[in-house]
Amino acid sequence: MVTLRSTPYLLLKTKTGNRRLPLKGSNHWTFGRSDDNSFVLPDRWISRNHAMLQFTEQSDFYLIDLGSRNGTFVNGRRVSIPVTLRHGDRLTFGQTELEFHYPASKNNTEPSLIREGEPLTSALHVRRLISVMVVDIRDYTVLTRKLDETVLSAVIGSWFRKSGDIIRKSDSWVDKYIGDAVMAIWFHGYQGVTKQETQKICQAVSALHKMTSALYDKYPLPFPLRIGTGINTGYAMVGNTGSGDR
Repeated sequence: MVTLRSTPYLLLKTKTGNRRLPLKGSNHWTFGRSDDNSFVLPDRWISRNHAMLQFTEQSDFYLIDLGSRNGTFVNGRRVSIPVTLRHGDRLTFGQTELEFHYPASKNNTEPSLIREGEPLTSALHVRRLISVMVVDIRDYTVLTRKLDETVLSAVIGSWFRKSGDIIRKSDSWVDKYIGDAVMAIWFHGYQGVTKQETQKICQAVSALHKMTSALYDKYPLPFPLRIGTGINTGYAMVGNTGSGDR
């Protein structure tokens, strides 16, 4: 069987024409004026570190504003928490416009590329021991009522970005963004959960707690931030439908 899965990309619209920015080779990309970004956008209205695009194990793309001064917009609406992108969405950073393209989903196949009479390849699902962690910001609703939208965007963008860094360093990844929360997954061997794996998960929780507490010293917050953490370890059926780099 021959299958085709389109590479997702952003279409950058400029005065001289359109340019494709392929989304491959990583699971997260950053945008801004600074040279250390994945995509450098020379727009004076864009912050040095403006926004981040995160690809999750569920094959979803989330756009996260990193506390930019002039905001990040999707289809004309300002982004304050991570938002899931859909094919054809219009992104605006400053005066720069991009269009998100991801027509192929993980469950789609192109009929013309399947030979007649040839059976479809079945997805592989196996029973694995995993640990799932969900971390959220406590009293987030109260925070949204007391903070200016610009400050809130900066705080939440910083929290999500740093949370992703901490989780990746602990040999996991952000599997999903859920409003003001992140979900991460660790896979364990068939011998069970090792002491080292347990230690990494606990260290990740500790690092997330310290990082969250430190935001009170950096931003004009009405109260210190706290997190709630839930961890569950058990067996689950997992498949091979995730991204190819993990």
